[in-house]
Amino acid sequence: MTVEIVLDAVTMTVRHDEPRDFGTPPSLAEMEAMAYQEFEHIPEELRSRCVGVAIRVEDFARDDILADMEIESPFDLMGLYQGIPLTQQSTFDIRHQPDIIFLYRRAILDYWCEGTDELRAVVRHVLIHEIGHHFGFSDDDMHRIERVAGKA
Repeated sequence: MTVEIVLDAVTMTVRHDEPRDFGTPPSLAEMEAMAYQEFEHIPEELRSRCVGVAIRVEDFARDDILADMEIESPFDLMGLYQGIPLTQQSTFDIRHQPDIIFLYRRAILDYWCEGTDELRAVVRHVLIHEIGHHFGFSDDDMHRIERVAGKA
């Protein structure tokens, strides 16, 4: 990192090289497109269990969801899998809605801004964890899946 200090009669300015290009944050639609792209990089063992699953991006989780989960700040929930667990599904069930993975854009962006990971890696991480927890995978299973997905 290069630091340049500029002094004049009244002010001192410190300039740092930027580690990456900072533009405007992705819109809801752009992040949803990114999520579907990253979904394709998730290993087949996980992706194959998600036939018909929709991905939806919202700025924050609804207040009733946060209250039900006893989460005080909407920035503390980056994603949620809503649906019937695979282990409880039956061929006789009449499905009225698809299973949905919700990604919460503002919480993801806040997490990303405070860390060093690329935004796509954060989105992929949230997808893997939401799907994995829904299907009962352990944290070790999900870490292994993330390592494989990171190589894709």
